[in-house]
Amino acid sequence: MSRAPALERFDAAADAAANQVIGVYSTSFGLATRLLGRRHRQHVRNIYAMVRVADEIVDGVAAQAGLAPTAQGEALDAYESSTVAAMRAGYSSDVVLHAFARTSRAAGFGEELTAPFFASMRTDLAAAGGDGARLCFDAAAHEAYVYGSAEVVGLMCLAVFVRDEHVPPARLEALTRGARSLGAAFQNINFLRDLADDTTRLGRSYLAADGRLTPADHARWVTTVRAQLAAAGEAIPLLPRDARTAVRSAHALFGALTDRLERAGVDELYRTRVRVAHPRKLALTAGAALRTAVEVPR
Repeated sequence: MSRAPALERFDAAADAAANQVIGVYSTSFGLATRLLGRRHRQHVRNIYAMVRVADEIVDGVAAQAGLAPTAQGEALDAYESSTVAAMRAGYSSDVVLHAFARTSRAAGFGEELTAPFFASMRTDLAAAGGDGARLCFDAAAHEAYVYGSAEVVGLMCLAVFVRDEHVPPARLEALTRGARSLGAAFQNINFLRDLADDTTRLGRSYLAADGRLTPADHARWVTTVRAQLAAAGEAIPLLPRDARTAVRSAHALFGALTDRLERAGVDELYRTRVRVAHPRKLALTAGAALRTAVEVPR
């Protein structure tokens, strides 16, 4: 038997593993990826799976498994090293990293995007020292963290979307700005949604340098998110058509979440995580699909 069928079987197993990670951690994201064209769908799932595993290392799984703070850092370092090795070789015995490596090589990105991502994940471990101190981010630290934790993921997805396209430099620049803006908006929205968990369980304050969000801070962050969503929205029509509906649907959903976050008071956000009802999600998705269908190519 030739080598190719065995490798194809392993590739399929790796993709299935990435899909399983999504199925366990985010059914909404899994459903959203179905709106992508077939040529993009698995690649975006492979990106999510690697990011999710790394995020879980720093968000409590390693600690709950009994690893001391130093060991948690070592686990993250080992995962980054394995990720880099997989991208360089195009193979890993870790099936999630094998899937991610295939995507990184197909889309043409590498350590220039994974290194900032792991740097942000490493920052999260600063709150794992066990001394009860809260990890607080000033404006500069917040900007650096959001770039590494979210904007680079948007850039990974953009690399997937345009990998088979001839994109003029000016258009690529606009798409890059849009991908970064959308990633930043998603992250800041999730920071607002997760105030309770980030504060009480993880000991982190991503949005307030002094550790507690005020009503004025809340209003300022909502304004920031709306500006980021507006900037991202301008780039959506420049995407390949088979990526637009999924991105536009996610953009609309997070716009609706921003409306909910704006209506909620700070005290409520420290108690509960706001959501968008399922019927509303379906309506937003239908609207995104219709808009893409009737959109005049640019």
